[in-house]
Amino acid sequence: MDIENVNNACSAGASQGSTDVSGSRPSGGLPAFDGPAAAVLDHRGTVVRWTGTAEDLTGFRAEDVCGRPVQELVADLPDDLRGATEMPASGRVRLWHQCGDTIDVTFRTTKVGGSAEVLVLAAPTRHVADHEQGAALLRALSAQNRITIAVHDTELTTVQTNATPGTLDGRPVQPGTRLSDVLCAKDAERLEAVLRQVLETGAPMVRRSQHVSWRHDPARQHALSLSAFRLEDARGRPTGVAALYVDNADQMRARRHLDLARDVAERVGGSLDVVRTAQDLADVLAPAFGEFVAVDLAHSVFDGEEPSKRLNGGDMGNAALAPATAVWPAGIKRGEPVPRLPDHPLRRSFLHGEPVVFGLDDFIAMVKDPQMVEYLVPRDTHSVMVAPLHARGLTLGAITAWRCGRSDPFTKDEADLMKQIASRGALAIDNARRYTREHRAAVALQQSLLPPATTDTPAAETAGVYLPAGGGAGSSGDWYDAIALPSLRLALVAGDVVGHGMPASATMGRLRAAIQTLADLELEPDELLTRLADLVQRLAAEAPFGDRDIVGGTCLYAVYDPVARRCAMASAGHPPPVLIRPDGTAEAVGISPGPPLALSGMPYETTVIDVEPGSVLALYTDGLVERGDRDIGQGLPRLTEALAARCRPDRALDETGRALLADLADQAPRDDAALLLARTRAVPAADTAHWEIPADPAAVSKAREWITRQLTLWGLDNLLFTTELIVSELVTNAIRYGRPPMDLRLIRHHVLVCEVTDSSSTQPRLRRARTTDEGGRGLFLVSQLGGRWGCRHGQNGKTIWSEQAIHRSP
Repeated sequence: MDIENVNNACSAGASQGSTDVSGSRPSGGLPAFDGPAAAVLDHRGTVVRWTGTAEDLTGFRAEDVCGRPVQELVADLPDDLRGATEMPASGRVRLWHQCGDTIDVTFRTTKVGGSAEVLVLAAPTRHVADHEQGAALLRALSAQNRITIAVHDTELTTVQTNATPGTLDGRPVQPGTRLSDVLCAKDAERLEAVLRQVLETGAPMVRRSQHVSWRHDPARQHALSLSAFRLEDARGRPTGVAALYVDNADQMRARRHLDLARDVAERVGGSLDVVRTAQDLADVLAPAFGEFVAVDLAHSVFDGEEPSKRLNGGDMGNAALAPATAVWPAGIKRGEPVPRLPDHPLRRSFLHGEPVVFGLDDFIAMVKDPQMVEYLVPRDTHSVMVAPLHARGLTLGAITAWRCGRSDPFTKDEADLMKQIASRGALAIDNARRYTREHRAAVALQQSLLPPATTDTPAAETAGVYLPAGGGAGSSGDWYDAIALPSLRLALVAGDVVGHGMPASATMGRLRAAIQTLADLELEPDELLTRLADLVQRLAAEAPFGDRDIVGGTCLYAVYDPVARRCAMASAGHPPPVLIRPDGTAEAVGISPGPPLALSGMPYETTVIDVEPGSVLALYTDGLVERGDRDIGQGLPRLTEALAARCRPDRALDETGRALLADLADQAPRDDAALLLARTRAVPAADTAHWEIPADPAAVSKAREWITRQLTLWGLDNLLFTTELIVSELVTNAIRYGRPPMDLRLIRHHVLVCEVTDSSSTQPRLRRARTTDEGGRGLFLVSQLGGRWGCRHGQNGKTIWSEQAIHRSP
């Protein structure tokens, strides 16, 4: 207000005469208003002084209004002011403007000290309302303890602020300070750069996330959201910067919680291994949730079994620690049992499925043993949280998180978050536990269905190795078998059933049993596979409708004869075997594979090859030659080369098989891999004898004579009587019911084998003869005199054989 400067103008205006301020005025717009208008009235309400701001407000000059009653400026005097003898302290009226319009103003009055004059201050009502609302807003913002308002001048010195830097006395920051007086140097420099940019460009900064630390507490950071805008005067010149700092701790905490929950969902549960799942859970939580995290599980959970209903510390062992490189107390070691803690209200809360949060003093009070505290608690710990791993009605274990140093203690919100994380983690661990249980059952079933790893027969010594899918994490229907057959022969089998898990293992067991039964019938390889394919088709028909397409498999069946030194084989969609000769050369056997076992309509073909004694036949499944980066066309040559290099006569077959699987199979193969190695032997020619049977009944007596000479030569006189009877019956049946040519063969090993072959396909049948029957007792005598007997059919006839054990003299 500049009252004295307008005194002369008011006096001059009064001497010039009266001016009608309520009449018509020259047209023109309302001038801009720059501050409240001021005027001085005498005790009669006459204007005695008129300021420049009053002229700006009304457009009237001092000489126009001084000496005139103020009522002449009022366009519409309110009823409460009519007849008033004194100026009211405040009010609202409409004033004339020099251009003829009216102005709605709000005024205040006060007496000038030492006189009867009254000072009137007036401003447009809309400006007054804006000012009052702005002042109310500023007061409200200043009262918020999470919102800091700071006004800085053009030098970024604090002019006004409601900030308190968290000091113990809580005193506000004093005007005249700079950010570097309150914040750490780096944080102050970073914030001043932002404010200076706003001051220079005029572009506001909205919700910029900042982390700052007070100078007196540099170790603890505070999350803030900064908004800043430039302050300008009426002419648009910069006067400073206003900054709003909003405490962003809750929002940042909520974001961290969401990020942590997302990480748990993404990183935990990808493995079906219990320990790996527990470690993934611990790695996600440390150090994001606590500086130290341990996951303890019931001992039975490691084995895939359900935990006890009332779980205690002594029933658990540590499964995971994070970070692994941290210095842990002596009582916390991975894989070691967790000590049993005494009963306490906090522990009882845990048993009810709720996370428990307690400070170090609470833990000391619970265990009541300072040495136990040092034994179990990481150094510098101040807050501990324990959450049960509860899933599907079972408490599997617990998560323990420790906070140390200057970190904040655990809050109730964090306990709620841990409860959700523990629930998700427990579900993942329980899935891994259930898989472990089922996998172990499937592997146990698979192993129980497989034959012995090694066999030793007159035909060959064998060794089989098996690698489940996933490096032991899964099981399938791959199998191998070595079946001893009559006449010292040996059947070799390798097969692969479609699918994985228990269904595949069960199917494999059924097929292996069927092959053993069919092998006892001494069928040719092609005939055996034909009957096996019929069985698979029946299994597929019995399966549920949606599972019929996954019932099937492949199989390779081979029969090695150590007397003839030949091997007959047939394939039902299975890879060919590899033959490694004694000289070290190896090649895949050229066979004609038939359709897989689930298909029908195409015949199987038997392939016969000569095999030198000391050769190795390798039967395998496709898991050994097929993998992600190669097919059988690439894998089979690689397998052949490896077999040629490793199958040495001086090396045990089981050792060779394990080495081959380690070299050729993936670390975690997607399919099972099985390998059967058979090192062939031969029956020496001196241990066999052959005699052609003439088609004459008198040949029976000649056969007995030949038998006597041969057994005497071999030193088997103790078997003369029984062998003569067996041969007499077999030769008699051949002459009577068979067709020439007919042969008699003896084979000497640990048993004496008598074989009679004829060209008839008639199947002999053992029956009990009645008293009046003249025949029908021959095969009965053979079965009683020998250890066992049987009949096998070939392409050109049948062979009836009988075995007798040879008892060597000590």
